[in-house]
Amino acid sequence: MQELDLDTQTSPLAFLSPTAFRKVHTNLPPAELVEIALARNEGKLTSTGALMADTGKFTGRSPKDRYIVLDDKTKDAVWWGDINIPFDTEKFHLLLEKMKAFLADKELFVRDAYAGADVNHRLKLKVINTKAWHNLFCHNMFLRPSEDELKNFEHDFTIICAPEFEANPETDGTKNPNFAILNLSERIILIGGTGYAGEMKKGIFSVLNFILPHEKNVLSMHCSANVGTQGDTAIFFGLSGTGKTTLSADPKRNLVGDDEHGWTENGIFNFEGGCYAKVIDLSKDKEPEIWDAIKFGSIVENTRFKGNSREIDFANKSVTENTRTAYPIDFISNALNPSIAGIPKNIFFLTADAFGVIPPISKLNKSQAMYHFISGYTAKVAGTEMGVTEPKLTFSACFGAAFLPLHPTEYASLFGKKMEEHDTNVWLINTGWTGGSYGVGSRMKLAYTRAMITAALEGKLDKVDYKQHPVFGMDVPQDCPNVPSEILNPKTTWEDKEGYDKQARELSAAFKKNFEKFKDFASEDILMGAPL
Repeated sequence: MQELDLDTQTSPLAFLSPTAFRKVHTNLPPAELVEIALARNEGKLTSTGALMADTGKFTGRSPKDRYIVLDDKTKDAVWWGDINIPFDTEKFHLLLEKMKAFLADKELFVRDAYAGADVNHRLKLKVINTKAWHNLFCHNMFLRPSEDELKNFEHDFTIICAPEFEANPETDGTKNPNFAILNLSERIILIGGTGYAGEMKKGIFSVLNFILPHEKNVLSMHCSANVGTQGDTAIFFGLSGTGKTTLSADPKRNLVGDDEHGWTENGIFNFEGGCYAKVIDLSKDKEPEIWDAIKFGSIVENTRFKGNSREIDFANKSVTENTRTAYPIDFISNALNPSIAGIPKNIFFLTADAFGVIPPISKLNKSQAMYHFISGYTAKVAGTEMGVTEPKLTFSACFGAAFLPLHPTEYASLFGKKMEEHDTNVWLINTGWTGGSYGVGSRMKLAYTRAMITAALEGKLDKVDYKQHPVFGMDVPQDCPNVPSEILNPKTTWEDKEGYDKQARELSAAFKKNFEKFKDFASEDILMGAPL
């Protein structure tokens, strides 16, 4: 335990009332945090050595309870609406004072950390937790300063996370007792009423999504990334269920990161120091890297044991389907250290098109890439979400609308600029259905998808013939190594050709309808990427 001088401005608790805290732990190593978490009944040890913890009532983020303080810095810059909900400055300070009083006699866990592997664009963080396992989560998910770096560590941003503290909606300005509030001017994030650890990680992601594009001309991206032996960098965008984690986990390529990255004038860098992977139905055969990473120092969330053993039952959905593990990125044997790579040569937009319309691989020009980037399309099918019985269209701007403080066209324009400057290839990959829509056709074979991505990465699609898709306009390769040619053109796989045309027109109309809300902010260059 380290004593903290509450009177100094460099103290992580300088903004708190100068009360005599009972205990303040600073930068404890994982072993001590695990010991304390077990002693405090915050979790249980599994047979692999990982700590199993529950997040309580909230087993995922609560996007409707996430706010941004409205002030001079944000009023004209933030894309206000259902995603970015404004919060009054005065209410923020009153709520902060209430949290200070609540924390005055609590045992606290403080951590210094970085967000951003690139030293020119990183944030220095102070994280204050009331739970030991939350502090371990932050050790795993953020970048870990060296002992020398900790000697003169001065933070840029502070996170206060107290799940036990609840707001009073009648007086505090929140909709519910739980909240996550970003104050971009005073550089503080307040989180209360929820034990879901991912709110901390995504809070900082939202902060970087404001600072980097808006102030530094760096594109922030919700994507995974890897790099080949020749130094060729690839990026994978995709919503849940599209195969982003699976397809970017390639034993022949080094992992840069699995979720959040920035694109500078020199290359890309990972925002995080760890991975936060879903583990529902996890098996060693399907995801060997994740399986092997669940060991001492890792966390598994909302999982359960098999019978009376300490073996994790990854098929158990009794708490939630959103069971997860958090571990340092160096638990992955082929992870790049530091997590920095060159300019992307190939970018893949992944979609699980349940309507069987989108080609399994197609090449996008700059306009199409920006349009599809803003659209962020996939389709959910039965079994992926409660209440979904038929294919359901899903659009999420820039493949991460929930974390975008700025208007999506700002990210898309910067994306297009970088793509053009560096002659980067952008591919649309359909990991969904072929031969018909969901219920008629079949899911695209993973072996074919891997073969198409490999061909793109190795430049084997550079000299093949292409045909323009008659509805969406993208260029479709007519040959690909290790993939039957008839698979490449989706209409040829349908028995009902008129049915394909009808479904394609309906999906095209859905794209255009979704884009209406962006139309007034989009450039002519972006609008040219719309379906024909």
